[in-house]
Amino acid sequence: MTTTHDHDPFAAVPNGARHAALAELARQGPLHRLVLPTTVPAWVITGYAEARAALADPRLVKGGPDNAPYVAELEPETSAGLNHHMLTADPPTHTRLRKLVSTAFTRRQVERLAPGIETLCTSLLDDVAERLAATGEADLMESLAHPLPLTVICDLLGIPEEAREDVRTWMRPLLAGGIFGFDTYAAAARKMLAFTRDLVAEKRHTPADDLLSALVQARDGEDRLSEDELTSMVQLLFIAGHDTTVSLIANGALALLSDPAWTASLREDPGQWPGALEELLRFDSPVQVAMPLTAAADVEIAGRTVPAGDVVIVSLLAANRDPARFAGPALLDLARDDGGHLAFGHGIHHCLGAPLARLEGRITLRALVERFPGLRLATSPESLEREPALLFNKLTSLPVRSS
Repeated sequence: MTTTHDHDPFAAVPNGARHAALAELARQGPLHRLVLPTTVPAWVITGYAEARAALADPRLVKGGPDNAPYVAELEPETSAGLNHHMLTADPPTHTRLRKLVSTAFTRRQVERLAPGIETLCTSLLDDVAERLAATGEADLMESLAHPLPLTVICDLLGIPEEAREDVRTWMRPLLAGGIFGFDTYAAAARKMLAFTRDLVAEKRHTPADDLLSALVQARDGEDRLSEDELTSMVQLLFIAGHDTTVSLIANGALALLSDPAWTASLREDPGQWPGALEELLRFDSPVQVAMPLTAAADVEIAGRTVPAGDVVIVSLLAANRDPARFAGPALLDLARDDGGHLAFGHGIHHCLGAPLARLEGRITLRALVERFPGLRLATSPESLEREPALLFNKLTSLPVRSS
């Protein structure tokens, strides 16, 4: 069954409201017609089987940089400098870009970051301990979930410390332009592009031991990343390496702290962590939806024809709680062994930063659980809020106290 709605779940901010809205949609069928926060009408997929098929369907395309936000209003050179990356590209351009970037961003290189992440995590948890001792409360979003992935991805890209908060500030409207509006989006886009152009020029002139220097030098035969592709890749890797992991850590901490039995179980048997992390990703995915797709031809989804030219949104949150795929999907079960969640997408656009996000999430959540066995939420889960957004499923705060 496909229904038409005049509301959407993406602007729902009370904690739990987003999942409730998607569950109500999913009860009516796997495909829905909604108006997005950007005012664009779209087909929204909530069923797991339909989501997985759509993410691998070559008829559902990204459409290239011309489908980026505000492309008609923004000056072409700014849009080009931020939107020539893998998430806007289709094959063969996507294949070429991913191959070039993958040479500089391998799983082995990611695993080498583990000791540094562990040291950083210990330092941040020291700060959490000090806050708890001084006031009895700490905000894990402010003290842990934001600063850890921000530091890791900025170190990895070679972004200087004095510029990091600026980059984080610019990225908020770039990730939710439809909510912030054109003027705010355009101002952030111009500042981000000017910064990344200077940074690329610096890495080209004076290479360092960082990912951006490696990307500047990355080659496949005679092929290499263009200037617009390099600056666009900085934005994409910051998103993939920061915002996804912020929500993974915060959503995972919230889920675990809501049920002390699970934290006790993980302390007693740390061998559960790999599977537990996958269940946390499924249960409250850090990303709400995959990047929007456009039907390049008529496509049949859930028995309905989606006309060529229409926008298709795959709800990862809803697919990961589809009862046709996961038994008791609204329940956290760290012993669940059926895997297959779509938290990092599926198909050729499966998140390149997934190994880094998993590494940071595993290290940080395990350290948090082991160091603070008496940690509890300082408020009810229902009183927490999420940021209004189309893409990310991010808490605004996560206050905790020591019992």
